[in-house]
Amino acid sequence: MATVTLDALRKEFDSGRLVAVDDVSLEVADGEFVTVVGPSGCGKSTTLRMIAGLEQPTSGRIRIGGEDVTDLHARRRDVAMVFQNYALYPHKTVRQNMAFGLRMSTDLGSDARNRKVDETAAMMDIEELLDDQPDELSGGQKQRVALGRAIVREPDVFLFDEPLSNLDAKLRTSMRTEIQRLQDELGTTAIYVTHDQEEAMTMGDRLAIMNDGVLRQTGTPTDVYTTPNSEFVGGFVGSPSMNLLDVAVESAADGVRLVNEDRFEYRLTGERGERVAAADVATARLGIRPENVRVTGDREGIETGVEVVEPVGSDNYLYLDLGPEFIARVASDVEPETGDIIRVTFNETDIHLFDAASGDALLATDAGEPTVTATASP
Repeated sequence: MATVTLDALRKEFDSGRLVAVDDVSLEVADGEFVTVVGPSGCGKSTTLRMIAGLEQPTSGRIRIGGEDVTDLHARRRDVAMVFQNYALYPHKTVRQNMAFGLRMSTDLGSDARNRKVDETAAMMDIEELLDDQPDELSGGQKQRVALGRAIVREPDVFLFDEPLSNLDAKLRTSMRTEIQRLQDELGTTAIYVTHDQEEAMTMGDRLAIMNDGVLRQTGTPTDVYTTPNSEFVGGFVGSPSMNLLDVAVESAADGVRLVNEDRFEYRLTGERGERVAAADVATARLGIRPENVRVTGDREGIETGVEVVEPVGSDNYLYLDLGPEFIARVASDVEPETGDIIRVTFNETDIHLFDAASGDALLATDAGEPTVTATASP
């Protein structure tokens, strides 16, 4: 096991005209499971490939277990990588695929290699597949073989490059659980790249969120979800996505008023109001997560029309005409009809507010603050 340290990592392509990774610094602790998540093209796989030694950084340093490996060939780094497309040799059996890394990187004899393969195959529940060829396997079996090939080497670091994206939804869920179980059992440092934020939230000890080649935020899944540092992070993390509305920020005696095009206004008071007032911005983006929007009978709630009702089992998603794809996630027994006029509200402590120009968070969601009801504009 080992720590992984990225220091101001940068990767350019096309003679510098394309910057895929820009000044990324990150430390992954010994035995930690970190998920790197972001939209397609954000630089996460390029970052992983630089850690593996498959891409050479333009600048910056990479350390594994305290050793600078930036210029070290991939074969000499004690890492094992699991790829999206499994990367199994089609002409070799499962046993030969799993033993190949041992044969290339260790001086173990044939009997010792076979014993390690047998032990790992038993751990992965694929003993009966050892004599099969890859084209005889299902997608889930191929993924287990790819994981077994990485595990059998007992590396310092596991690297996963979207390994479950080719599997169906049910198999992805079971394999997520399997990977977490194995990582807990082995205690190996792991970096897991995915574009699926639900996968990232459920698997990692810590998230690293990237966009446009830049590391936007790191933290535990709970911290990143509850206190996003930018509009991008707030909108990317969470399903359904955070609702975002344009608001004007106006001074008030007891804080600030957030006014949404005369549809409604919301007063922020106390410390939160003071923080927004101190930011001295005229416009902002108000964020509220769908699960924090409540249907209310209170006449002071925000009046809105119901555009679509989407049942999703234990919940209903109400698409409201407050903004582009504004969603309230409510219990399944809350069942308005399409076209109904309802009133909704949310708590002050659930509001996120972002600078309209920079996207930076203007306040954080703090526990223990008073509940305030949203009120319609007069």
